[in-house]
Amino acid sequence: MSETRTPVLKITDLGIDFGGLTAVNDLSLCVYDKEIYGLIGPNGAGKTTVFNMLTKVYQPSRGTIELCGQSTEKMNTIEVNKAGIARTFQNIRLFMNMSVLDNVKTGLHNDISYSVFESIFRLPRFGKQEKDADAKAMELLKIFGLEEKADLIAGNLPYGEQRRLEIARALATSPKLLLLDEPAAGMNPQETEDLMKTIRFVRDHFGIAILLIEHDMKLVMGICERITVLNFGMMLAEGTPDEIVNNPEVVKAYLGE
Repeated sequence: MSETRTPVLKITDLGIDFGGLTAVNDLSLCVYDKEIYGLIGPNGAGKTTVFNMLTKVYQPSRGTIELCGQSTEKMNTIEVNKAGIARTFQNIRLFMNMSVLDNVKTGLHNDISYSVFESIFRLPRFGKQEKDADAKAMELLKIFGLEEKADLIAGNLPYGEQRRLEIARALATSPKLLLLDEPAAGMNPQETEDLMKTIRFVRDHFGIAILLIEHDMKLVMGICERITVLNFGMMLAEGTPDEIVNNPEVVKAYLGE
């Protein structure tokens, strides 16, 4: 696979320290074009910390991060998003009092170039870009089966639809890599099954790579092509789902009966 697919994300010897505590150390992995990749491990293993370094919420203490061959070392959070990394969160972070449509439109900020002056006075460029944003947002909502709920307040959507809306908003930024932080958290089995279909659809329809953190092993083993297991901030194992479930060290540290 690695010989014929293009690396989208390459992490080399990544680490971060908080005071005297090493939260993540010597992590290396590579996510390829259109790959669904899982990052798993016990609570406190450092998984979300890795996401925070990828999106520059935290600045790594050492190591390198490359997105499509470009170093993100000097980028901030906004620049990383514009370069092509988008994420969702374990705890849904929608604008709950805004409409479903407006939530997706907030993800289109990378496409907006009109000035404050143009928006205040409703000049032609403002009007055109707002019309284009409405059309793009509605297209995304249609893909996720939410177009008929565009005018509803986001906080009134059922939990599973809120998850889909958050993914739609992330996709509005036109990412090359989508980070999903425990997307199945709080879902019932049917919602999780639907989510698996959604994640596969997103990969296939948008042609992007997906890196996800998840504790639901049925979801992870069912959709991920490769998996990295973290334990105490370090890589414990990496491989296919079959290799991971049959790895004695992984079973002992995390998957054990």
